[in-house]
Amino acid sequence: MSQTDVVLQGIKAMITGGHLKAGSLLPIEKDLSESLGVSRGALREGVRALCIMGVLETRRGVGTFVTSLDSRLLLAPMGFMIDLQTPEQRRHLQAVRRVLEPEAAARAALMITPEQLAEATAVLEMIRSHVFADQLTDQDAITEAHGAFHRIVARASDNGALTALIDALTDRAFTAPAAIDEHHVAQARRAHEGHTAILDALRRRDPDRARLLMSHHLLTIEDHASEASGSLVPIAEGGSMASPLAEMALSDA
Repeated sequence: MSQTDVVLQGIKAMITGGHLKAGSLLPIEKDLSESLGVSRGALREGVRALCIMGVLETRRGVGTFVTSLDSRLLLAPMGFMIDLQTPEQRRHLQAVRRVLEPEAAARAALMITPEQLAEATAVLEMIRSHVFADQLTDQDAITEAHGAFHRIVARASDNGALTALIDALTDRAFTAPAAIDEHHVAQARRAHEGHTAILDALRRRDPDRARLLMSHHLLTIEDHASEASGSLVPIAEGGSMASPLAEMALSDA
């Protein structure tokens, strides 16, 4: 291993071994470099890398500390990686959303608080008039609100790691088309109706219904993105197997 790798692995071992905990102050540079058997330059380079990773934070004039080690903080660099993906790779990320978000919705149906329900309701109501106006004029606001809805559902799952992964993926898995035509207006309205149905399932505390509706909603988004890029690939022969079941759930809403 390089000396920088020694620093990374050494400090990780100190944390996992309990010698350092969330919020702990690292030993002074001289002592830490000697204990790890590396130069001070290598130690500084390793510390900088761990700061970027969200493991350490440097406070000017005080020292270097272990962060809270919260899942959202540690997984935040994923957003940078996701931003570098090609359009084809982003389709794979959308598939990852289809794995994660239905489970988050199911958990949210059991864990969501009245305050979170109110927040989700307010987000959808805020853009309802825009979505169903005669002419769609502010697609950016609609996209932002829809992303906010997904993040509220993720937080309501009460699972930090799941929330962090969804936060990194939301609004990055595909790029919304800039043009506003009849097709995109219809898609915005379908998305809003899908969110409304999911919210109703959360109010009912129905995890199975919430999971199914979220899965159908994300499949619809994925199909729309593929259509917009002219590369629609069917999920299964004759369409998605989840769609008929979700349509039944929607019809019961």
